Amino acid sequence: MTEPGFPKYRRGQRVKTVVDLVNDRSFPNTEPEGVLLAAGATGEIINVAIHTDANVPIYIVDSGEQLLIGCLEEEITVL
Repeated sequence: MTEPGFPKYRRGQRVKTVVDLVNDRSFPNTEPEGVLLAAGATGEIINVAIHTDANVPIYIVDSGEQLLIGCLEEEITVL
């Protein structure tokens, strides 16, 4: 990870997940703790925000699965 609060990736980059992304109850119509995207799924970063309390970047990734998922740096890598 880079400096706290400074994003490593940028909007428009293609990324893939390096871990299974599970529902942390943010998606009410999906099984709690169910896999939203499996490791290796690809997508594009459409927005980058900073979590104000934790001071870490949150990457909004469009996977083309009709889901926009907030990801941490350690959950994704660039293609």
